[in-house]
Amino acid sequence: MKQMLTTKSLDAMPPATTKRYEVRDQKVNGLHVRVSTTGAKVFYTMVRPNGSRRRVKIGPYPVVSLADARRRAMVIARDVELGEFDTAPEVSEVSTDTLGAMIPKFIELHAKPNTKDWKRTESVLHKFDGLKDRPIDQIKRQDVSKVLDGIIANGTPTRANRALSAIKKLMNWCVMRGDIETSPVALLRPPTREIPRDRVLSDDEIRTIWQQSDAEGYPFGPFLKLLMMTGQRRAEVSDMRWSELNLDEGIWELPASRVKNARLHIVPLPPQAVAVLRSLHRFLDSDFVFTTTGRSAISGFGRLKERIEATLPENTPDWRFHDFRRTASTGMAKIGVTPHVIDAVTNHKSGVVSGVGATYNRYTYFNEKREALELWANELTKITTERSETSAGRKSE
Repeated sequence: MKQMLTTKSLDAMPPATTKRYEVRDQKVNGLHVRVSTTGAKVFYTMVRPNGSRRRVKIGPYPVVSLADARRRAMVIARDVELGEFDTAPEVSEVSTDTLGAMIPKFIELHAKPNTKDWKRTESVLHKFDGLKDRPIDQIKRQDVSKVLDGIIANGTPTRANRALSAIKKLMNWCVMRGDIETSPVALLRPPTREIPRDRVLSDDEIRTIWQQSDAEGYPFGPFLKLLMMTGQRRAEVSDMRWSELNLDEGIWELPASRVKNARLHIVPLPPQAVAVLRSLHRFLDSDFVFTTTGRSAISGFGRLKERIEATLPENTPDWRFHDFRRTASTGMAKIGVTPHVIDAVTNHKSGVVSGVGATYNRYTYFNEKREALELWANELTKITTERSETSAGRKSE
């Protein structure tokens, strides 16, 4: 296909359906653009140094503009005519970076500036350490599929989905930069169909976990209690800062940089939560509420989960820390809290209004959120003390 390339026509070129396609420029002989299945566009020029046909990569669009691509193609054509092509600098068609070298670049240049859960992405990408010495442009779809098969064989099929999602993001980023022309995993589909979780902890499970939180002590014990009482996300609670808290007024103000929907979120703390926070010691010159070093927030949630599971009955269904959040939402609904207030408490997108209305509603629902969280904290107190009171009554008989 040949046409007069323009910025408008380049922007309008659709992704390839099954195989990449090329469009040649009518203005500059030899210049063409390749379009991949991901929609990435890369400029090349075709020349014949010493009579042998050779394709030379110029660079990805729009990092390389059409005007720059035309100028570069003409310079290369001139060098060929003058016999200077072999000494002229050119852009290599292949990437020499290995996957192991590309992952930290991806994390620093893309994941950290653009995503809040970049640490999880970095961790998931370690699943591909077996390919870390392979040049990025030599990794094939089959290589990735074998890694995913191994993850599934270890009994964690949903982690295979997460691993595929992470490697797809990395490969698409490499295509965008021009490090590779096409993504080898573009056509791979998630290996496991995921069913939305609806796990809610039972009262017995809540009691057992609450008792374990007492046994854990600082920092994981109070972290678990705050997680159950507030209904907020795990990372929001584990990374809590003293500077976000006003214990005199019972307010926790989460900045936009720390929440999933990037909006300031105000959490009215029930008296029970304030009491837990007032009981904690503070690390000198540290803003982290839950920390073992003073320099970073707590981690090691996998080991914490194992310790909790050791106290639960053997037939306990699989659970995750995110289920605490669903348990709080369900518990509030059971005691009569309306859905829009629950959404406001948990900061769900469905409960957020955009624009000026968003700012207004944060404060409109403040009293309702405080009442809801106090009702839920009272319900938790009732659940966690019920068994001990019943046992004491039986003993007195």
